[in-house]
Amino acid sequence: MDQGWAASLAPRREASHLLAEINVFNHPDLHRRVNTLNTAIHKNETSEKIESQVKNLFKVLDVASCTTLRSSEADPELRALLAPVLIRLGDDESNPALDDLAESVGMTKYQLVRAVRRATGLPPLAWRQNARITQARRKLREGLPITETAHDLGFTDQSHFHRVFRAHVAASPGTYQG
Repeated sequence: MDQGWAASLAPRREASHLLAEINVFNHPDLHRRVNTLNTAIHKNETSEKIESQVKNLFKVLDVASCTTLRSSEADPELRALLAPVLIRLGDDESNPALDDLAESVGMTKYQLVRAVRRATGLPPLAWRQNARITQARRKLREGLPITETAHDLGFTDQSHFHRVFRAHVAASPGTYQG
């Protein structure tokens, strides 16, 4: 979900720690509540009902057991070492080969995957997809057409963009933009 929107619905103290990092939550009722929220979104329920469900979700997240995958104070030396890799992953229209990325920073591909995961919480190509979808959300909110957004971000076709966007955002680009 859009972090700015979610933060606007969350109590201030909860939003700061729940949205600042990549977290994995464990709570017996969490899956059901997320599914209920997704169903409400896809059925075009009223914004009041959706916002109420998001607020209830934050209450569960506040008491759920949480594992942080990435600290906001990630090792600055590691981040500096990985900067060329993350820049290339963000800018390159094609998926760069892990071997090439690893070689560029003097690592094996296995070391690179572990290092990127340690620094960002995600493996390299998952980080790339997440960064692209974050950019897509911004472009769509600014009113850029879907086809132009997909092209700008290097997706091979609009169908591929649609599938990846929907997997990350749980809504189609058109619905998100709407």
